[in-house]
Amino acid sequence: MNLTLKNTLAPLLLAALTALAQAAPATANPTFADDQAAIEFARDLELRHGFKADELISQFAQFRPNATVLKLIKPPASPLQRSWERYRPRFLNDRRIDRGVQFWQENGAQLAKAQAVYGVPAEIIVAIIGVETEYGRNMGGFSVFEALSTLAFNYPRRAEFFRTELEQFLLLARENNLNPLAVKGSFAGAIGIPQFMPGSQRRYAVDFDGDQRVDLGNSVDDAIGSVGRFLEQHGWQAGQPVAVSANINGTPDNSLIQAGIRPTLKVAELAEKGIRANSDPEATAALIDLVSPGRETEYWLGFENFYVITRYNRSSFYAMSVFQLGEEIRSRMCARQPATVPNREKYCRA
Repeated sequence: MNLTLKNTLAPLLLAALTALAQAAPATANPTFADDQAAIEFARDLELRHGFKADELISQFAQFRPNATVLKLIKPPASPLQRSWERYRPRFLNDRRIDRGVQFWQENGAQLAKAQAVYGVPAEIIVAIIGVETEYGRNMGGFSVFEALSTLAFNYPRRAEFFRTELEQFLLLARENNLNPLAVKGSFAGAIGIPQFMPGSQRRYAVDFDGDQRVDLGNSVDDAIGSVGRFLEQHGWQAGQPVAVSANINGTPDNSLIQAGIRPTLKVAELAEKGIRANSDPEATAALIDLVSPGRETEYWLGFENFYVITRYNRSSFYAMSVFQLGEEIRSRMCARQPATVPNREKYCRA
C-alpha cells in the first residue's frame, strides 16, 4: 500500500473503530456492577452504614438479573379467579398434617416455651412453618443476594421495597458474619425455616436455643421462637380465638366484604346484619369470604388474631390455611396416646 495512503487511512480507521466501540454495549450480558442504580446504592450504603462501596460493586459484578425471579414475582397476565377449593388442598393434606404432628412431637418443649413466652398457641407456630417450608424441607434455592438485587434494580413496581430488603440483608450478613453470596432462600429473598424477609429477621428473630446467634436456616428452635415473637409483636392476643364459622341469611352486604380483613365491627352488630356466629357478642370481627367458583361461598368471622396471621402473608386464604392446618394437626396429635403428646393438658380440649 502507498505509504501516503496508509498514513491517511490509519487515523480514519482508528476513528471508525473507536466510534463503533463507543456505540456498542460494554457487554452483551451486563452484571449489576454495570447498573448505575446499583453503583449508587453501594455508595449510599458506604455513606450510611460504613460498607466499602468497591467491595459491594465487586460482589454485584458476580451476578446478573435473574429472569426466573422476574417471571415468578410478576402477577399473571390473566389471573386465576380466587378459589378456596383450589387453594386449600395445597396446605391441608395428610402429608403436611402428619409431618406437622411429627414436628410437634420432636419439638414439643420449645413449642411449649414459645407459647408461654409469646402467648401464641403451638399449633399456629407449627402450621406457619408447615405452610411456609413444610417444616424446613423447602427453604428455596435462589441466591438471596441475586434475587434481591434483581428485584431492587429490575422490578420498578416494588423497587423501593426490595432495595430496603437488600440493604437489610447486607446488614444482616455483616452482623452475623455471613457470606452474603452464599445465602439461599426464596425467589423473593425470604430466608430460612420460617421464610423471614431480611428486615423481619433483623426486627423480630430471636436466639431461642441460647447459642448466642440467630440462625433461621439451621436452628429449628430459633425458627419456633422467631415465629412466636413475630406474631406477638404484631398484636397476638393470648387466649383469644382466631376465627369461627358464620351463618348468613341470604347474601351479606358487600360493603362488609369490601371493608377488608381488619376487625371493625362487634359480633352483635354483625348479627343485626344477618351474620351470626357462636362467639362473644362484644368481640370485634371482620367478615371473611372464602369463595370458590361454582360453589357456595364459605363465610367466617375473623378476629384480631386472624388479622395478625395476615401480617405474615396478606391473604385471607393464607391465614385460614394456617388456622385450619393448625387445628387439624392439634386434633390429630390429641387423638394419639397420652404418653406420646407433650404437654397434652395444654393443647387437648375435651
